Amino acid sequence: MNLEGKRIGLALTGSFCTLAQVLEEAKALRAAGAELYPIFSENVQILDTKFGPASYWREAFGTVCEHEMITDIVQAEPIGPKSYLDLMLIAPCTGNTLAKLTQGITDGVVLMATKAHLRNNKPVVLAVATNDGLSRNLKNIAAMLAEKNIYLVPFGQDDPIKKPFSLVAKMPLIIDTVSNALEGRQLQPILR
Repeated sequence: MNLEGKRIGLALTGSFCTLAQVLEEAKALRAAGAELYPIFSENVQILDTKFGPASYWREAFGTVCEHEMITDIVQAEPIGPKSYLDLMLIAPCTGNTLAKLTQGITDGVVLMATKAHLRNNKPVVLAVATNDGLSRNLKNIAAMLAEKNIYLVPFGQDDPIKKPFSLVAKMPLIIDTVSNALEGRQLQPILR
């Protein structure tokens, strides 16, 4: 897959259990030639969890991404007027982020970066990771499927027995979804 010279905003939100998978996909995007602009949600920037301290994730993604991390609304806003990204990738995209994006709420760095990017009529790829994807957030997933310039990484239930409402994107499909989104196509099938 050739993404040579494509400038991708890599926005990370707080589904901490998927960050290691997203890191591997960030490496694959870089290997395919993409330039990555890391955008860390406020929670990913500061919260230490059982999946690793915040400092580990900042360093790990900082090593993969050659551009400086965008960490606040003021840094994110110029993405719109400068129009320097080809695509915005929110991976993982939590249910909270998904709900706010659906409602047009821009109260954080990832949401502002996405709003700023969308004003340029360019693609946004969402890699959903939410425990309520088949309950409270199902309506938000449906709303995003109908939106122009929004593409979803194919997803499925990650643990149908213990977490019957949980949906997680198939992170290894990020690069294929990004490539298709850059051509204006949704990777199919969406449900996997």
